[in-house]
Amino acid sequence: MSLTTTCIIGAGPGGLAAARALKRYGVPYEQFERHNDVGGLWDARNPGTPLYDSAHFISSKTQSAFTDCPMPETYPDYPSGKEILDYVHHFADRYGLRENIRLNTSVETAKPDGKGGWTVTLSNGETKSFANLIVATGTNWHPNRPSYPGAFSGEAIHAVDYASPDLFHDKRVMVVGAGNSGCDIACDAAIHADKAFISVRRGYHFVPKHIFGMPADVFAHGGPKLPMPIQQWVMGKMLRLLIGDVTRYGLPQPDHKVFESHPIVNSELLHHLGHGNIHAKADIEKLDGNEVIFKDGSREQLDVIVYATGYNYSMPYLEEGAVPFRAGRPDLFLTVFGRNLPGFYAMGFEETNSGGYFLYDEMANCIANAIQDRDRASDRAKQFQAETTTDPDLSGGIRFIESPRHTNYVDSPTFQTALKKLAKRYGWDPVDEEAFAKMRVSTPNRLADQAA
Repeated sequence: MSLTTTCIIGAGPGGLAAARALKRYGVPYEQFERHNDVGGLWDARNPGTPLYDSAHFISSKTQSAFTDCPMPETYPDYPSGKEILDYVHHFADRYGLRENIRLNTSVETAKPDGKGGWTVTLSNGETKSFANLIVATGTNWHPNRPSYPGAFSGEAIHAVDYASPDLFHDKRVMVVGAGNSGCDIACDAAIHADKAFISVRRGYHFVPKHIFGMPADVFAHGGPKLPMPIQQWVMGKMLRLLIGDVTRYGLPQPDHKVFESHPIVNSELLHHLGHGNIHAKADIEKLDGNEVIFKDGSREQLDVIVYATGYNYSMPYLEEGAVPFRAGRPDLFLTVFGRNLPGFYAMGFEETNSGGYFLYDEMANCIANAIQDRDRASDRAKQFQAETTTDPDLSGGIRFIESPRHTNYVDSPTFQTALKKLAKRYGWDPVDEEAFAKMRVSTPNRLADQAA
């Protein structure tokens, strides 16, 4: 068995980025996808996807794309879920990535074989051996369902089960949680429900999707590179000017500085709060039949509760303890590399404050080069494995709030710089747009056809 035989689990955006990097360097691999096409959670047909009809990217098209594969100019600033799926399909076709993917085939178990490799069992009962394992199964498949004292007699679902606002017609609806999905679903409820509420535990800073006519991340990217405390001060003042005091809408005052939590990029929720289409409520104290009692003593009668309370990170195909977890998140070097587990790599098990696909390219590039060094049994491979025991600071000077979600949270520019420095330190080729351009295959351009 050559050490370069690699198994990729998942053919969503992260898995496809890994495949393109391995293909660039001629590293043999097999890729397994449990669904019937590429796209992962962006395919609304896939059972268990958290996608809903009104879902859009919260990063803009120009700040989110893969290297050498821009999103079409015809796309809006913030593409819809359907547009992202079309883009991911185009990406797979553009670089000929489908040929190594086995669709409708899931990895049931992946175990270290005791010899530095992995034994993988597939859903068809087949067992295969690989030297390397890249997990790219995503983090939004296993819902975190909260529990409260008492019982609710109405309909209670998690956001993962939400698809469209048809559920809300003529109902009194409450969304629990003010993350980006929670805010989107709350806006659906504001328009379609008989009466709508949103329950929040803490205050958040709201970033409008456009600042001075530009997508918020385009505006931020084009600004001067200032020390983080100054960035926080400037953005805090700007949001105060653009948004004002969020407590006017019944929301709690933020208990942290700008950037210290995952950004809430939403321009609609405050609009609906300001127009009375939805009402802010405190955290839940207990459930009481068809009523909910809140920690401020108020209560509301409800028909539907949607818990937009996040997701648990899970790698169900691995034995418990194979990869250590810390506060519910995998404990990996640079969020990518197994610390004491050579040949183990992860794509997309980090959270960050920017679009992800260009970061996937940097992560995948480092993985592909590390695999090559391992195959050659080089001194660089030994040096690198020793380095994985370290714990680099990827915060960018931001003191993220204490929550499970922020356990493995990284500042995007800091993370990207760390990956680039890693590649330079080990003499690895950089992410190269020209190299990817040479990989393009001649296939129909789905996106161009759709635009026409």
